[in-house]
Amino acid sequence: MVQAKPASPIYGVVIPDGYRQWELVAPALEHEPLNELRSVLGNKTAIDAYRAGSLPFPDGTVLVKLAWKHIQSPEFESALVPGQATTVQVMVKDSKRYPASGGWGFGRFVDGKPVDEAQHETCFACHEARVKSRDYVFTRFAP
Repeated sequence: MVQAKPASPIYGVVIPDGYRQWELVAPALEHEPLNELRSVLGNKTAIDAYRAGSLPFPDGTVLVKLAWKHIQSPEFESALVPGQATTVQVMVKDSKRYPASGGWGFGRFVDGKPVDEAQHETCFACHEARVKSRDYVFTRFAP
């Protein structure tokens, strides 16, 4: 019997298979209080939309953000490198399934398990308040 993947509360989003092989959308450095290095990866639908510069993103777009605490490199004193992994966050565009959240479903996972419902309740509100004009997506495609 195949065991179901853990899904996020509210949205039912899971960590997608094979996401580590997806293309890089952009890296980011998050300062206080999180102090994280982040990389956003996108599936082919996401990358095609970014390259075309088209908004809104089409249904089928999936973005995955990987985050780590940053630490100083032991080999190169001016470099920050990934330390302990903190979260994997997922956004899935499906306008029929998620009409109340701009067409996006959200998932935040720690150690492969979804965080609680209270944390997921904050996802859309944050994206709506800051990046509604960009189809609720913070990450810009890195050149």
